[in-house]
Amino acid sequence: MLGRRVSAFEIKTDKFLLIRFSSIGDIVLTTPVIRNLRRKYPEATIHYLTKKKFATIVESNPYLDKVILLEDDFKNTIEEIKSEQYDHIIDLHHNLRTMRIKSALPNVPFYSFNKLNIEKWIFTNFKINVMPQKHIVDRYMATVENLGVTNDGLGLDYFIPKEQEIKEGDIPFSHTHGYIAIAIGAAHNTKKLPVEKLQKLVKKINYPIILLGGKEDFENGEKIAESDGVKIYNACGKFSLNESADMVRNSKLVITHDTGLMHIAAAFKKNTLSVWGNTVPSFGMYPYQTQYEVFEVTKLWCRPCSKTGFAKCPLDHFKCMNKQSIEAISKSVEAGVKN
Repeated sequence: MLGRRVSAFEIKTDKFLLIRFSSIGDIVLTTPVIRNLRRKYPEATIHYLTKKKFATIVESNPYLDKVILLEDDFKNTIEEIKSEQYDHIIDLHHNLRTMRIKSALPNVPFYSFNKLNIEKWIFTNFKINVMPQKHIVDRYMATVENLGVTNDGLGLDYFIPKEQEIKEGDIPFSHTHGYIAIAIGAAHNTKKLPVEKLQKLVKKINYPIILLGGKEDFENGEKIAESDGVKIYNACGKFSLNESADMVRNSKLVITHDTGLMHIAAAFKKNTLSVWGNTVPSFGMYPYQTQYEVFEVTKLWCRPCSKTGFAKCPLDHFKCMNKQSIEAISKSVEAGVKN
């Protein structure tokens, strides 16, 4: 799908392919690279390769000319890439599949993102933090510095097509004059507050609330909303990603785990309360260039236990979330709403 239409009379000096297969947050975090690459090379052709399920994140990006979808048969994807005859490939994923692309196009310059896997392994296994004090966005930007691309400092982008915005009647009338958005989901359970903690939190918030998440979060959303069906609207699984993003954009404040909606909130410069479990902000993926507050249980010898997460706490105590202060989070909500 075309994001930016290019006139047939424009001279295209370079042709770029950016690669990031997944996931929601990681793709959003690459948007400064897209924008600043376009700023540096306004006449270039810029394509983006990602998985079909994540295409909606970039297909409306006006700085892109085309979004290429990763096919089930990876050989077909490689053949399509070959046919495009790129001048440069910017690998922001850097895994075995992108290595296969690199092998298939030995004469095309590759610029690969440093994932710092060794540093993350040391941190999670020995609790020694050797991570650079640098946001992942700035590390993504370092991937293209040899192309003369610099960061304009404008933060993240997220573009929602008009037809995918929330319409009148999509949310309760009681929430149309303002609400708190709470993203209750995450890719892994060890990144999520337990339902019981969220139930306590919503009771302390004296403001309309919309719960956001996927279909897999609907049941938990119902449990959280049952204490007050008027104040709390469970939107989990009822809306598309772009519609959920629009609810984030229109919210007064966002409470979120370390997940994709946290980065979408940052793209819209929302005041964000960021709740961390088994992962840590030191990995470099805290909210980027927006007002935010981090909530984490510090001085736990077992944390971080993973760079991503687990289905359950490996030690069965889940202290990183069970010891979170609901009182502290609710007080920050109150202060944030007043502001």
